[in-house]
Amino acid sequence: MSMKYLPLLAAVSLLGAPAFAQTPEETVRAALKAAPVWDGHNDVPYQLRERLDNRIADFDFNDTEHASVGEEGASAMHTDIPRLREGMVGAQFWSVYVPASLSEPEAVQATIEQIDVTRRLIARYPESLALALTSEDVERAVARGRIASLMGMEGGHSIGSSLGVLRQMYALGARYMTLTHSKTLPWADSATDVPTHDGLTDFGMDVVREMNRLGMIVDLSHVNEAAMMDALDVAKAPVIFSHSGARAINGHARNVPDSVLRRLRDNGGIVMAVAYPAFVSEAQRQRSANRAAEQARLEALWQGQPEAVKSALEAWDAANPVPPATVSDYADHIDHIRKVAGMDHIGIGGDYDGIPIGVEGMEDVSGYPVLFTELARRGYSQKDLEKISFRNMLRVMKGVEQTKRDQAGVAPIETLAPQPED
Repeated sequence: MSMKYLPLLAAVSLLGAPAFAQTPEETVRAALKAAPVWDGHNDVPYQLRERLDNRIADFDFNDTEHASVGEEGASAMHTDIPRLREGMVGAQFWSVYVPASLSEPEAVQATIEQIDVTRRLIARYPESLALALTSEDVERAVARGRIASLMGMEGGHSIGSSLGVLRQMYALGARYMTLTHSKTLPWADSATDVPTHDGLTDFGMDVVREMNRLGMIVDLSHVNEAAMMDALDVAKAPVIFSHSGARAINGHARNVPDSVLRRLRDNGGIVMAVAYPAFVSEAQRQRSANRAAEQARLEALWQGQPEAVKSALEAWDAANPVPPATVSDYADHIDHIRKVAGMDHIGIGGDYDGIPIGVEGMEDVSGYPVLFTELARRGYSQKDLEKISFRNMLRVMKGVEQTKRDQAGVAPIETLAPQPED
């Protein structure tokens, strides 16, 4: 380089600007190398249950894209180790979900089985995966080039309305619990079921308190707005939404309203933005509602004539194709969370292998750099991207652990759940 340019480069450096601007792609590569994606929700364990009855001796987690897993003709999974690497995922909450339709005793047993299969899967791939129970475990695994693997329960039915079971699930390794799934519980209202408690009952609030005492992260992704507010009233530690969007962008009940987003500033919690097209695209949500209405109309018109209903609905589908859900739509949710809650309150929670497919261009876990490139094009800095990808969730987990230390002398809560009347 000619000597005459050195003073100019020095001057630019003194002004705090880089001599050569990075492309969005370069910014993303630097950000995700420094702070790989910490994803809040992936349903691989449930796929193992549904496809393989949790028998994984012959399961190859190095290729679930090209090989059918489970019954002949089964669709490809969204997740395997090579695609996690391609997606620059450094930490993953594996969901030990079991259906909310199970009775509470059945749900408790099934959740333990899901914890078991998840731990066995992690143990089978020690060169790629590492069990993580603390924030230090996560940092250590990432530093060694392993994917830190944590477990989260998806729904309070998994504890059978028992604080004793909650404590034992923590002892087995569960590090978050979504307070409900799709159904309202005896102590908490779900976002997608008929509310009966106006949020959380007194026992439900004690569940939050005991989770804080244990050091288990409170996840509000499936609860209704009143339950979100009750949990925030009680919580001493940051909360998460492990896989939700912004309700102002898509009005689905599973997404987070602005009233709650504003409260995350004081709580310190985060919304881990979900990739499920039905929660991302408002156009898709409207189309789904219109289709349901059309199906109900046709069934009323053609009672006892299912073939006529089927034919007419197929014609409606052909005339009303599903609108795409795009990476731009996905980024709109992050923009809105940033606007209302702030940069420190955003994370990523794809929900892969628990959804039919991701948004266009992000059909599986390999696609996270595509989203981050879109954010970089919108002006997000490398520091911003590192917060979204990893550092915000790390701060949350450390905050939850600090709350646990602060309550080291507090006795376990012994509240019993109210028993149903005969």
